[in-house]
Amino acid sequence: MELHNFDSCAEDHQVLEFLASLSYRASDLRQYLHEIARGVSCLLRSDWSIVTIFQGEIGQVIASSFEQANFSHQSGNQLSNQFSNQLSDSLAEHQMLENEIRQTGRSLIVEDRGRETQPCEPPEDYRCYVGVPLRTDQGEISGTICSFFRQPRQFAETEIRTVELFAERAAIAIDNYRLYQQQKRFNALLEQEIENRAQELRTAQAKLVEQERLAAIGELAAMIVHEVRNPLTTIVMGLRHAANQLSATSSHERLMLSLSEADRLQQLLNEILLYAKPQVLQVSRINIGEFLQTLLRQTREMPEATDRLVELINLAPELEIVGDVDKLKQVFINLLRNAYEAIAPGERVRCEIGRCPNLAQVQIRVHNYGIPIPEKILPKLTQPFCSTKSTGTGLGLAIVKRIVTDHGGELLIQSDSIAGTTVDIRLPVASL
Repeated sequence: MELHNFDSCAEDHQVLEFLASLSYRASDLRQYLHEIARGVSCLLRSDWSIVTIFQGEIGQVIASSFEQANFSHQSGNQLSNQFSNQLSDSLAEHQMLENEIRQTGRSLIVEDRGRETQPCEPPEDYRCYVGVPLRTDQGEISGTICSFFRQPRQFAETEIRTVELFAERAAIAIDNYRLYQQQKRFNALLEQEIENRAQELRTAQAKLVEQERLAAIGELAAMIVHEVRNPLTTIVMGLRHAANQLSATSSHERLMLSLSEADRLQQLLNEILLYAKPQVLQVSRINIGEFLQTLLRQTREMPEATDRLVELINLAPELEIVGDVDKLKQVFINLLRNAYEAIAPGERVRCEIGRCPNLAQVQIRVHNYGIPIPEKILPKLTQPFCSTKSTGTGLGLAIVKRIVTDHGGELLIQSDSIAGTTVDIRLPVASL
């Protein structure tokens, strides 16, 4: 039913027909309440009607009978110019009227403020006022519908009952909207929880598949290493004996080259076996600063460290971790050897110990300004058999990453021509 056809003396069925014609969608509550406010204004022939919703102790105006009334969250629910001019000087008094309705839970009617004494009076621009509470099914007062009149007038009981019917529909819409919003939030939380659980399941499944794969590789590798190591040992023994018997320089050099390659093959077999077999950590509390200080003294005797310098900066001397000393030695010896090999004689490797921003981890940084690692190789460095060295086995960093992961830590590698190469090892700090 068109609003201009809605008459204040309309029969009940006309009012119901008008209410039934209003289309309510949960996402368009303001427009629906705007139509409610217009309907009340048409019914009572008021100058202005508004719908408010209580937010805590304050009533928030969310709909008006004015066609162009505009309410924006971004502007603090400031009213349009037309609406603002009507209300700017009287909002405080209007709030007092709302508080009266909220406290009593009953409709408030002032037919002529010039002749009546009320606890709260309508705004000065208006002589007459009708305020009806919006009551939910649970009896809660969620807001009000208020109409203002510049001239005094009297109200029939049927008019007030009809406005209360409008208020009932508005209260139901607001209640449904709140339930809808709660359900949306619950659905969003539920979807996020389902996604989190699904991701956890995917991660657990990936770990299980990886563990099964490593177990199979480990079993195969152990068998291959066992089968190859025994004949290789015999070959090495024969080569050494032959080297002792031969006096010709050329023959001796060939034998020594063969022995060198055999030793490299034995080292590869040992690393394959080390990478493939399950890690069993023998843990103890370790002061990471003291541990690295001792280790750096030992690495100075390595051939790769000849004429290279090493510097230790300990910014967290009190930090301790729980770890396997022997396996952590293997990690840092490998990293230091790589750093020494990357720099020229006279250059420096820097080791720095500090606490991570999250305070739950200690960070050990090994840095050098040597030849950078190619960008395309960087993401693959910790994969088995990936190496930047012509004589490398490609298992060193793969073993390092596995040991660090088994300690509950992280391995991060960055490299470029300006900043050099940085390897960060982050390990959990031991609890007190």
